[in-house]
Amino acid sequence: MDFDAIVKILTKYGPSLWLGVQNTLLVALVGTIVGLVIGLVIGGLKAIKVDSTASSLAKVVKRIYDIFATIYIEVFRGTPMMVQALFIYYALLKIFNWTPIVAGMFVISINTGAYMSEIIRAGIQSVDKGQTEAARSLGMSNIQTMLLVILPQAVKNAFPAIGNEFIVNIKDSSVLSVITLTELMFQANRIAGSVYKFPETYFVTACIYLILTVTMSFILHIIEGRLSNTRTSYPHSDSTSSSVVVLPRNGKRVK
Repeated sequence: MDFDAIVKILTKYGPSLWLGVQNTLLVALVGTIVGLVIGLVIGGLKAIKVDSTASSLAKVVKRIYDIFATIYIEVFRGTPMMVQALFIYYALLKIFNWTPIVAGMFVISINTGAYMSEIIRAGIQSVDKGQTEAARSLGMSNIQTMLLVILPQAVKNAFPAIGNEFIVNIKDSSVLSVITLTELMFQANRIAGSVYKFPETYFVTACIYLILTVTMSFILHIIEGRLSNTRTSYPHSDSTSSSVVVLPRNGKRVK
C-alpha cells in the first residue's frame, strides 16, 4: 500500500471527505430519531391490548392496524436498504422533486422505523406486567398506561439496541451513494476514480468509518451507564403508600 498516496488523499481531498462525514452523520442521526418516533408509535400501538368490553368496531380497527403494521415491518426488514432507496427515490422523484439528501433521510427513517418497532415492542415486553396492573388500578386507560408508564421504561430498557441502530445507520448510509447522496462513500468513490488509488482511498474511508463508530459507541456507552444508574418513580397501588419506587429491568440488545 502506498502510504504517500494516503497522505496526499487526506491532504488534497480532506474537505470532500469531511463533507461526506457531515452528511453521513446528519442522515444517520435524523434517520435514527425519526425512526425511533415511528417505532414508538407503531410498536406502542401494536402492544396496546383491546379490552374485551371494547366495541366490535374498535376490535376490527385494531386488527386491521396490526395487519398493516406487520406488513410494513416485514417489508422494510426483509428487503435491502439499497433496493428501497433506489425504488423510493426514483418512484417519488416526480412527485416530491426532492434532493438526494432529503430522500436519503426519508429512506433511512422508514427503514429504521421498522427495526425500531420491534425494538420498542421487545422493550415493552421487558417491563414488569405488575406496573400495567398498578396503572390500571389507578384508573388509567390503556393509552395513558402505555404513554405515561410503559413507554418511558421500554425506551430506557431498549436504549442499548436503539444506540446500536444509530451505529448501524452510520455504516448503512453508505448504500445511499446509489442515489447520489454525497455521504462518505459517495465521496470515496469520486476520489478513488480521480486518483486511481482504490486500495488507499478505501483504506482511508474504512478508517474514518471506524473512528465514527468507535467514537459514537463510546458516547452511547457513557449515556447507557448513566441511564442504568437512574431510578424512576411511577404511581403504584399499595396498601401502605400511594407510590413506591419501581425499577425497570435491564434491557437486552435486540437486533
